[in-house]
Amino acid sequence: MNNVMRGMGMTSQRTRDRMITRLQDKGIKDQRVLAAMRELPRHCFVDEALATRAYEDTALPIGHSQTISHPYTVARMTELLINGDLPERVLEIGTGSGYQAALLSKIVPMLYTVERISVLQQQARRRFRELNLPNIRCKHSDGSWGWVEQGPFDAILVTAAPQEVPNALLEQLAIGARLILPLGDQVQRLAIVTRKSADAYEREDFEDVKFVPLLTGAS
Repeated sequence: MNNVMRGMGMTSQRTRDRMITRLQDKGIKDQRVLAAMRELPRHCFVDEALATRAYEDTALPIGHSQTISHPYTVARMTELLINGDLPERVLEIGTGSGYQAALLSKIVPMLYTVERISVLQQQARRRFRELNLPNIRCKHSDGSWGWVEQGPFDAILVTAAPQEVPNALLEQLAIGARLILPLGDQVQRLAIVTRKSADAYEREDFEDVKFVPLLTGAS
C-alpha cells in the first residue's frame, strides 16, 4: 500500500474540517487556500507514527533537523503569496516534506521547488507522483541560489529563515513579483519583498514566525 492509500483512510474528513475552522478563526480568508488545504492529505507528508497529529496546529519533525510548518503558517504564507493577481510561475525554496509545494500546486499553474537535502527531495518527489501533481518541478541544490534557468518567477516563497534576503532570489523576481520569507535569527519576522523595478525593492513586515535557518550547500 503506497503512502497515499495509507493516508486516505488514516484520518477523517471531520478532522480536516476542524483544521479549516481553526484557520478561519485565526483569520485565513482566501477560499482557494482553504479548499486546497481541506483536500490535501497532510498526514501523507509526515512519518506514519505522527500521522494522527498531522492536523494539529503545530510543527512536526520530518527528520534531518527539519520540520513541516504549522498549518496556520503554511496557509498564511500561501495567502500572502497569491494575494492579488495569481502568480503563474512560483519558486519554493526548501521543499522539505513537500506539503507546501503540493498545496501551491493545487492553486498556481506551475511550481518549481528546490531542496538541499537529497533524501528529503527524493521523498517529496515520490509523494508528488503518488498524489498525481504533474505541475511540480524539483531540483536538488543550494536554495539560496534559486533556480536561475527557470527564472524569472512571478513569486518566490522561502520556507527557511535567512538573516538577510539572498541577492540571487531578488534577481530572479520578475518586475512586480513578490518574495515571501521569514527573516532573522532568534527573532524572525514574516516579510514580503516586492520588486518595483530593475533595481528597486519594497519590503513589508508581518507577524513573528519560527523557522529552521536557511543553510547553504547541498547534501
